[in-house]
Amino acid sequence: MPEMPDLPDFDPKRTRRAVRRGLFRTVTIVLAVLALLAVAATEGSSLVQTRGDRERRMQAVLGTAFKIYNPAYTVTIGSCCQTTPVSMSFEVAARPIAPTGDWPAGSESYAISQDFFGRVGRLPLGSTAHTRLSQTLFDMGTTLATKDDVRAVLARLPADLSSLAVVEFEQPLGEAEMKSVVKQYGTCAERIVYERRPGSLPVTWGFDYWNDAMDLGKGGDRTEDMCGGNLPQFRDWVALLRDYDNANLRSFDLSLARLRKSAEAGLAYGYVDQLSSVRELRELLKDPRVRTIRLAGVAFDLDRPR
Repeated sequence: MPEMPDLPDFDPKRTRRAVRRGLFRTVTIVLAVLALLAVAATEGSSLVQTRGDRERRMQAVLGTAFKIYNPAYTVTIGSCCQTTPVSMSFEVAARPIAPTGDWPAGSESYAISQDFFGRVGRLPLGSTAHTRLSQTLFDMGTTLATKDDVRAVLARLPADLSSLAVVEFEQPLGEAEMKSVVKQYGTCAERIVYERRPGSLPVTWGFDYWNDAMDLGKGGDRTEDMCGGNLPQFRDWVALLRDYDNANLRSFDLSLARLRKSAEAGLAYGYVDQLSSVRELRELLKDPRVRTIRLAGVAFDLDRPR
């Protein structure tokens, strides 16, 4: 029977080094595996979330709904989309609408996001923005600011001041008649108001609300629609909405039922006017089709011919 070789003397230093090497290799392997899993999860989630036309539809639905949610702002939608394992988002830049002669306010950037299951996250601005223009839209349909009240205010203001105002009609007008009013007074309807909802934000539409419509050949006559709201584009956008969008629309204080009713009827209850001077508003107020005009701001326009 062969003899067993003598065991080497125990060396504590060599043992500690061997243990450290083993631990280092184990930790390195574990970290590498975790990193690979994280990359796989992120990339896999991104591929799932951006499959098909999901990115473009997210911008078309949520980005446009955000504009309806904030009619007192000019909103520019950024490129889409930034993804995480559990969400997808895009940025928007929002700038308050001001009278033509006022110095333009700076834009602020915000993120619009939806989770892995397509539910929109917490929204900025909206009813919390508290702009003067949004408040005038809230007041539509109320008895505040009668014609006599507005006439007295306009009489105290210099005629050459540029204004920002909401013009409310006595009775809702069809598209052709609404455009004829705008053309008759040489003004521009920046936003068309398609419902009367006292104390709440009504549905509005502007020619620049749905940018994808331009790519799809549904932009209409760009020059005319800049001051006419582009009702066909509004109807096209509402037509792409589905029942499952209703949960997200409620976050924007909207609903499919209201949007479909407004788009189908196509009746203008009023419009946002950013172009008229105080003098021109005085003339517009005389029109029997106009119920009242609600001022949201005035400014002296140095570039306006006198």
